[in-house]
Amino acid sequence: MNKLPGQNGIAIWLFGLSGAGKSTIAILLERMLAERGIFSIRLDGDELRDGVNKGLGFSDDDRSENIRRTAEIARLLTGNNVITICSLITPLGRHRKIARDILGDKIFEVFVDCPLEVCANRDVKGLYKKAKAQMIEKFTGFDSSFEKPDIPTFTISTQGSKVEECASAIIESLISRIRIPLLPLADGDESVMLSACI
Repeated sequence: MNKLPGQNGIAIWLFGLSGAGKSTIAILLERMLAERGIFSIRLDGDELRDGVNKGLGFSDDDRSENIRRTAEIARLLTGNNVITICSLITPLGRHRKIARDILGDKIFEVFVDCPLEVCANRDVKGLYKKAKAQMIEKFTGFDSSFEKPDIPTFTISTQGSKVEECASAIIESLISRIRIPLLPLADGDESVMLSACI
């Protein structure tokens, strides 16, 4: 495969609680990069569990395998200069280490930080309601742990933030690494609050 010219491959690995805003930010990142002539691919945790990672549960071993497979796909893509946007809960430090070990210097970790109570109030998928009713086992934040990063990690707080601000902060931090031309959003783009769109 010929590598894409004019850009450097990197995996933008968004991790955080369900409802924190990972998928929403990932979708906007993909659009904003396209507006700048940068090709990217999204690897969404929920979508991957419907296909490549179908059959994996939420035990620690299954979560590790889910992350390993995703990171391996991202490694192949970034090796060909594709910007790969990964959005997975990736709850434990050892899970994030799996991704780092596979991707090496091709990973840019982004902790999408949002309080559990805010994520639970958003609950657009109804998962927190099911977890409270004990209809879901090993749900992150309830009966399965989420560890905040214990190493310096790029962090964005989505509590009351605009999704454009979060995505722009990520892009601006990566301009030199992936050769992104810095352009403003098109006229007429509306700011969207994360709490309203995830």
